Amino acid sequence: MTPEQKIEELGLTLPPPVAPVGSYVVTVRTGDLVYTSGQVPMLEGKLHQTGKLGVDLGVDEGRAQARICALNAVAGLKAELGELSRVRRIVKVVVFVASAPGFTEQAQVANGASDLLAEVFGEQGKHARSAVGVIVLPLDAPVEVELIAEVA
Repeated sequence: MTPEQKIEELGLTLPPPVAPVGSYVVTVRTGDLVYTSGQVPMLEGKLHQTGKLGVDLGVDEGRAQARICALNAVAGLKAELGELSRVRRIVKVVVFVASAPGFTEQAQVANGASDLLAEVFGEQGKHARSAVGVIVLPLDAPVEVELIAEVA
């Protein structure tokens, strides 16, 4: 089963890549690595939710936002590669979580992104990861996800 078929089986639709909101590109390929720019939870051209974890959103809501971010990063990979079966491995994921003071469950929020990547890519979707709490993210997004993929 291809990653695209797996996305469909999960009941998801791979969106078009999110247009940059600044002076950068969605992906950069160097050798056999593709780096994605940070992806916020955009759906149909709009930020799905705003705010901070621990005040405006709970862990489950944050996890859902991280999942949207990861799907947007996968859309960037698809646009770069043409087909997702060219992904050999998701190497590294960094998840930034807009956090209220005292919020310490960034890793649980980040699981939304990690779980999606494992569901879509199987063993090749398992990766190294950092989950980082920050005071604010662009557009007041609650979560931002970037990744590095090894590709054929």
